[in-house]
Amino acid sequence: MGCQQDPLVQRVCELYEKISGLESLKPCNDVNMLFTQLVLTCMPPNYPIDVTKLCKKVQETRSNLIKLCGEAEGLLESHYASILASYDNPIDHLHIFPYFTNYLKLSKLEFNILSQHRSGREPNRVAFVGSGPLPLTSIVLASNHLTKTDFHNYDIDPSANSQALQLVSPDPDLSKRMFFHTTDIMDVTCALRDYDVIFLAALVGMEKEQKIRVIEHLAKYMANGSILMLRSAQGARAFLYPVVEASDLRGFQVLSVFHPTDEVINSVIIARKCSALNHEKGSLLGPIIMPNKCCEIHQVFNPLNHGSIVEELTIEEKSS
Repeated sequence: MGCQQDPLVQRVCELYEKISGLESLKPCNDVNMLFTQLVLTCMPPNYPIDVTKLCKKVQETRSNLIKLCGEAEGLLESHYASILASYDNPIDHLHIFPYFTNYLKLSKLEFNILSQHRSGREPNRVAFVGSGPLPLTSIVLASNHLTKTDFHNYDIDPSANSQALQLVSPDPDLSKRMFFHTTDIMDVTCALRDYDVIFLAALVGMEKEQKIRVIEHLAKYMANGSILMLRSAQGARAFLYPVVEASDLRGFQVLSVFHPTDEVINSVIIARKCSALNHEKGSLLGPIIMPNKCCEIHQVFNPLNHGSIVEELTIEEKSS
């Protein structure tokens, strides 16, 4: 069966045609309904589809769809950031954002994975690249999990940072620990060495080549031993977000890859910046993969007590 005969692919293509025909992607009933249908269509976690093997036409549709999702997500966040800014303390009203529960779950997941690989040590400084007008991950992590950590949020859009700053400024704690930088992360060099952990948002680098360029830039300037947290997608969920493969992480030691199987869409990859010697090897051989005596894909510790699959990739698998 060709990819265009696959019922899920057909449905995604139908929704793409409707979404791409909209005059605007600003939040309204039609926009909300279509994107809700798209997310529900792509939600099944174990749908047998490999987006890298789709025909050229569907590949183009997927690429365009991810860009539309990114634009709509930005407009949705901006819309709710404006509403939240009307409150005396916006942080107390974050629950009005329709996907806030998902952010709570994703942030808890990322915190638990991070804690595992840092032996519970809280980082001093964290950077979030692509924080947007509603930096929920940074806010949730800073409020609930990393309560002594400074968060530096990077976004290329000055209006996004302006809106984000309005949300945290009234809060006596977060206003002292959250900072906003309006710049292209590709222009940030030595400052990247100051961060113990860097989060890379899913929609930073929506094309594969762009994503790899950002990762290579981070690998060049991050401190040895620091942690990179990335968001990816698996299966049908890759129609919504770009996919990051372990093989894309040159200069990093891939520690684990976590694929949620519930309503949290994004997969989570955690990697450690290699030493200069290992980075030299990584530039030739690709990423260094953590060895594991267990099977390649298995059910393991569940940070949220919800559906999940964690991959611990073996060196043998990497070289095969």
